[in-house]
Amino acid sequence: MVYFWMKTFPVRKAFISMEKQENKDTDTPYWVAFSRISGIGAKKTIMLASYFGSLQRAWHAEARELRKAGLGENGAYALAQQRLDIDPCGVADELTQMGIQCCTFHHPAYPPQLKEIYSPPAVLYVKGSLPERSCVLLAVVGTRKTSTYGRSITPRIVYDLASSGMTIVSGLALGIDALAHQSAIDAGGRTLAVLGCGLDAMYPRSNAALAEKIIETGGALLSEYPPGTLPLKQNFPARNRIISGLSRGVLVIEGGDDSGSLITAQFALDQNRDVFAVPGNVSNETSRGPNKLIKMGATVVTCADDVIQAFEISLPPTAGMPKKAFEPANDVEAAIVKHLSADPVHIDEIIEACKLETSIVNATLAILEMKGVVRHAGSMHYALTHT
Repeated sequence: MVYFWMKTFPVRKAFISMEKQENKDTDTPYWVAFSRISGIGAKKTIMLASYFGSLQRAWHAEARELRKAGLGENGAYALAQQRLDIDPCGVADELTQMGIQCCTFHHPAYPPQLKEIYSPPAVLYVKGSLPERSCVLLAVVGTRKTSTYGRSITPRIVYDLASSGMTIVSGLALGIDALAHQSAIDAGGRTLAVLGCGLDAMYPRSNAALAEKIIETGGALLSEYPPGTLPLKQNFPARNRIISGLSRGVLVIEGGDDSGSLITAQFALDQNRDVFAVPGNVSNETSRGPNKLIKMGATVVTCADDVIQAFEISLPPTAGMPKKAFEPANDVEAAIVKHLSADPVHIDEIIEACKLETSIVNATLAILEMKGVVRHAGSMHYALTHT
């Protein structure tokens, strides 16, 4: 398992910084401490906070009082034994040193829509900034093993959604998740990543740089799991309820008929969220999930406007404004861009169409990627970032 330390980045105004509020909250260390007690989950933690008026009182309560509060014999015993080895203020200080903030269930910044779901997290561990109540959040999920179609359609739709002012929520996984996060960033928007492990563990390792970009551009990494929690298989279905719970709706782009993206869609249905799906080729395995959802009544999405109209949201003044046209720096850039579109093209086709040497095409494509004009869609296929 690979661990890394995240940099500290400035906070954007449209998102909420919790630091000042947390410093005044003397109960926060006890929320953190309770999250370390095995055998006492989020539901019981929230129950104890309500019963005792504060988790500080619950932490120091006698076993008899804990049983009376509804914790049960096993839970009371687990707390009595494990709290001997946990210093609430000490674990809170450790989080501060790691650059991790805590948003407890009773904190003003806790997402109100997340409180509505069954079994909401008692504590959200955060790196970055949480969205304000006025922000419209949309979850975008899909398969890790994307097709050329998925790599083409995801940036096209998500870029426009993020440009409209929506905050994109996903799980930082390979494939559609990573494409959704990156597309939101490319559009100058914000995105949230919900992890299935502690924020001190980056999974997958290859998305570490993307995670830093998410924070740097005003978004956040979130987890209900305390630092030190490994990315265990059973954590990911549970984290999917948070992805959908944070969001007003869930958009599924590619996935098998038994994929994790369908688990997220099911959570969305249970949570009374909107479900959207991008249709795909009926012969492709990765299209089975979205096509199944469409047959079940999910809203068909072929462009960002389908989601925008369904939400009936007002676009910000800058949304929909024409983008500044790309101006090639030389004839080679102009020739390559001319033969590209939103649909990925293999590099061999570009070389043949432009009648240029392989080394020149490779070097120019790398430069165009750095300029944000071209994106690598995988397997040596390239496409325009947006058209």
